[in-house]
Formats: sequence, structure tokens, C-alpha cells
Amino acid sequence: MAKRIGILTGGGDVPGLNSVIKSVVYRASELGFEVVGIRRGWKGLTHMQPGGEPDPEFIRPLDRRSTRAIDRTGGTILHTSRTNPAKMKAGSLPEHLDAHRRAAMETGQGMYDLTPLVLENLERLGVDRLVAIGGDDTLGYGHRLGAEGVPLMAIPKTMDNDVQGTEYCIGFSSAVTRARELINRQRTTLGSHERIGVFRIFGRNSGYTAWYAAYVTSGRCVIPEASFDLEQLATLMMDDRTANPSNYAFVIASEGAICSVGTLGEDGEADAFGHRHQIDVAHALAEELRRRTGVETVNSDLTYDLRSGDPDALDQMVATTFANVAMDLLADGVSGRMSAICDGKYAHAPLPDPALGPRKIDVATMYNLDRLRPQYGGKLGSPLLLGPPLAG
Repeated sequence: MAKRIGILTGGGDVPGLNSVIKSVVYRASELGFEVVGIRRGWKGLTHMQPGGEPDPEFIRPLDRRSTRAIDRTGGTILHTSRTNPAKMKAGSLPEHLDAHRRAAMETGQGMYDLTPLVLENLERLGVDRLVAIGGDDTLGYGHRLGAEGVPLMAIPKTMDNDVQGTEYCIGFSSAVTRARELINRQRTTLGSHERIGVFRIFGRNSGYTAWYAAYVTSGRCVIPEASFDLEQLATLMMDDRTANPSNYAFVIASEGAICSVGTLGEDGEADAFGHRHQIDVAHALAEELRRRTGVETVNSDLTYDLRSGDPDALDQMVATTFANVAMDLLADGVSGRMSAICDGKYAHAPLPDPALGPRKIDVATMYNLDRLRPQYGGKLGSPLLLGPPLAG
């Protein structure tokens, strides 16, 4: 039987995922591997129907012909979900799972660990190597599978750029490029009406996307790593507005930004990884700034625009290279690693340990607490993308 690689994408979509899929398939064909795509992330390995032939709803054979043009578009042809097989609620279990199997995998309090089913399905599919593309949550479960002995390579993607062990994640450059374009476009409206603008950007626990968007637009930003004072922010907005010939100002807010009086809160039901939707920080800040300054404000949610559409050139290049680094390692019999950028160079790193949490902005070297903006000085010797060096 031919060697077979399984590939999946999990969590939120970002530009560049299809470039990874295509590059894995093309390189696999050169190395004598078959490739099967697993649809809807880890859900494909928990919900595929038992039986003889692979379930077409969740399993898709991939070859050079079927992936030839997919890198020209955004999103993921394999689709995605936020499924965590190790922590599934009763209402999310596959219908074909009988009561006996359910009971055997129950971990208490209505939660189930379907890892035994995932391992069975990988064996059924003949998958002896797995490529998982995702962020902290998706790769956190990959860490679990690696501990179970599954030969796995991880590829980090998230526009938050917060996966431990790498200085860069696929989707990040496209997100920042798009943020810069959208913010610069909306400056004309802010200036025409002499308003204060608040732009909301993804970043539940890490402020990389907001920080870099502020860096390239010369803007202020508030981030999860450093609490801010509302009166301080209002004063800075008025200072900026006064100094601006067009009489406007703006601030970029991570969704997880922390006010000195506490978080702005969450709402809705938690997903499979325990995350709930953040209260709209842009709306809340715009209301507070209007109340404190007396100036008309406007809030703009940039979040989903940043993850939609085609990858920029940097993301396409990194996606293609990460895929080939992963294939090099698998061909050499190496597994349990993640394609990475370390010290500005392509490398590989351990699978992210969920216990470490997300990678965060180094406030002391990167963020000006008094000015609520990126530090621009002292960059001599910094890597191209300016982030803090990874711990050695």
C-alpha cells in the first residue's frame, strides 16, 4: 500500500491555507505519497461514517489535478470547524456513536474525549502521517495526537500571529496589509466629519495584529497585554485631533483589549475550546470616547475582512515554504514538529504545548505605555518582522 498523508485545516480561515494544501499535495506526489483531505478540521475524524468506503462528506482524495488552481483563492477547500475531539459536549457527538461507545469515552460533566475514535479512523483511512494546519487550539489537539504516537507535522496559521514556537503564522501579513488599506481608506470619512474613529481587530489574548496595524498606520492601539486608562486614551485622542490639520483621530483596538477598570466582557455560548465572543470593544470604546470628549465617534469592525480573500505575496511564500519544510521532515522520518520561523529563518519547532497559552507582545520592548502606541526606536538588530526573539 502506498504511503498516505492526511491533511486538515482547523479553526478560523485565513489567506494562504490553500497554498499549503496544494504544496503538500504537489510535494507528496514527488515523494510517492498519496494525500487524503480531511474536511471540517478535527470533526472529519470524529464524524466520518463507519464502514467500508471513506465517507465522502468528510474525506476527499487530493491530487495535482484537483489542487492545481486552489492557491489562487482564499479560504480553505477542505473547510474548517472549531472541533476539539478531547472535549466534546453530548450535543456535538456524532449520531452514529452508540451508547456503549459514548459511555466509554465520557470524561465527566457531560464531556467526552473522542481521541480513541480519531485514532481508529486514522487507521481505517490508512493515514500513517498527518499534516495539521491551525492555530493554538487546532495544534493543541495535534500535541495530544503526537503524544498518542501519531506521526504529525503542524503548520501554524492565525492572523493573530500568536502560536508559541514561531515568529510568524500564515495569514498574518495579509491581515495587517488589509487592515492598513481599510484604515487608510476610512481616514477620508473621519477627516470629512472631524470624528474620532475606533477600529476593532482580532486578538483575544495577543495584540500582534493591532500592534502591527498601528505600526504601519502611525496609529494608537490598545492591546490585551497592557491595560489602558480611558481618560488617558481620551486625552491622547483629543491631542491627536488637535494636531491633525483634518481634525480627526483614531485608535486600533484588539478585541481582547483590557481597560484599567476591567475587561469589557464576553457573551454567547463557549465553543469547543472554551472561547466565547468578546463584547464589541470598538462600540464600547466609541461610546466612552464620545461621552468623555464630546466629539462624534464612529466604530468600525475590521475583523472578518482581514481573514477573507486572497493571500498577499508574503503569506503565499511562507505557506508554500512551510508546507515544503513539513514534507522534508516527514520524508526524513521526523514527526511531532511544527514548521516555524525562528530568528527570522525557516526552522522547525516542537508542537505547541497548550499549557503555554498564546505568544504575547513583549510590552517592555515593543509598546509605549504612555503613548499607547508601538515603540519605533531601538530596532537595530531586530528581525525583519520586529517581534521579540523566541526564548532559546
